[in-house]
Amino acid sequence: MMGRLHNGEWQDVWYDTKSTGGKFERSTTAFRNWITPDGAPGPSGEGGFPAQSGRYHLYVSYACPWAHRALIFRALKGLEAHIGVSVVHPEMLSEGWEFRADFDGATGDRLFDLPFLRDIYTKADPQISGRVTVPVLWDTERGTIVSNESAEIIRMLNSAFDDLTGNRDDYWPEPLRSDIEEVNERVYHSVNNGVYKAGFATTQDAYDEAVGELFDSLDWLEARLSEKRYLMGDEITEADWRLFTTLIRFDAVYHGHFKCNRAKLVEYPNLWNYTRELYQWPGVAPTVHFDHITHHYHYSHETINPHRIVPIGPDLDLMAPHGREGIGQRDAA
Repeated sequence: MMGRLHNGEWQDVWYDTKSTGGKFERSTTAFRNWITPDGAPGPSGEGGFPAQSGRYHLYVSYACPWAHRALIFRALKGLEAHIGVSVVHPEMLSEGWEFRADFDGATGDRLFDLPFLRDIYTKADPQISGRVTVPVLWDTERGTIVSNESAEIIRMLNSAFDDLTGNRDDYWPEPLRSDIEEVNERVYHSVNNGVYKAGFATTQDAYDEAVGELFDSLDWLEARLSEKRYLMGDEITEADWRLFTTLIRFDAVYHGHFKCNRAKLVEYPNLWNYTRELYQWPGVAPTVHFDHITHHYHYSHETINPHRIVPIGPDLDLMAPHGREGIGQRDAA
């Protein structure tokens, strides 16, 4: 499961936790270019990727929270007509992500009709080494990968296409950037990646450390959201959307499958209501596919669920009233 490429050749190897004392460590990303309004270089990588309608294509998994970020920003910024999408099959087995279309919502490779996501990577670099992950942002004109770093892809989508679409909603506002980065840093390490560190731990000490940090941060977030409507206050930002993709999966997969079971999300009043508000945000609910989410985690992770039994629940009422409208406004009144 979750193999890797070595000099362009596929290897079916799992993460090496023996060398890290049982801890799960996430790989770094390989492609770090940026789409910009005029094609000028971004903060990393090379230039030559101007914002143009129809030029770029996203490869995603509906199951993956990192890819989900990109899908949400594509929806929030009105980019559905400008950036195409191919969706992998939810089962990630010995061949890695596949472009089979025999699962509702899986599309196959809409650009090249290739069988595996790794073929997109080797199309960009025949000698590439590293993990084959989603999301992937592909440039159809240059025939290469722009980026496979979700945190940077969402910032491109946030602003690069504004002149094209006229949508200037800003989820990375300059006055809040230092505060957003501080929250992102904690949420990434202890929540977004923390559920994986707990779920993929192979020693008790590694699990205890990860799950302890996770619930410390969930308690901190619960308290923060008792006073603020969103993580930064009255304005929704990328920090909220980065957190949301983990929260929406928490009770369905992380609570049981990844042993993050000190409490369910529905037992946190502020976090649960906040999650429902973000789910109900225009354009967001259609990006959430619980069938892919539940099937992927339970079917793909044989080391955790060797019989590949896919559970039936939970039954979550995400459209119930969230009651978040007055949060954070009482003190200002």
